[in-house]
Amino acid sequence: MSNSIDRLFALHQAALGARAYRSQVLASNIANADTPGYQARDVDFKTTLAQALGGPPAAGSAAGSAMVRTSTRHMGPGGTQGTAANAPLTYRTVTQASIDNNTVDVNIERAQFADNALHYEASLTFINSKIKGLLAAMQS
Repeated sequence: MSNSIDRLFALHQAALGARAYRSQVLASNIANADTPGYQARDVDFKTTLAQALGGPPAAGSAAGSAMVRTSTRHMGPGGTQGTAANAPLTYRTVTQASIDNNTVDVNIERAQFADNALHYEASLTFINSKIKGLLAAMQS
């Protein structure tokens, strides 16, 4: 029973993890908007979600060169399935170069952050509707 419930919510759990991770990356970009030489990064959501669901890493991604644990006291390299924290990051294409070599465009970062937050809310709404459907089925 719990396996079928886990499978029912696995996609949304992975999507929420990937969206939360992308929010952290975008917030980091905004926080470093005035840091000289900082390169704006982003997460390829499709690759991250596939990886969080246990799929193979994308060709050419950094995930293909996985870290190796050399001591039992070290933390594991990638966590467990369903996490997106080890997803590969990409550098954003520069639209307008700055004098200090910083590639963060605050307006783009804010728009991407708002879009990501909207998708995060949508995933929460999908999960809530599934839970309500399950509760209704159990009560009838």
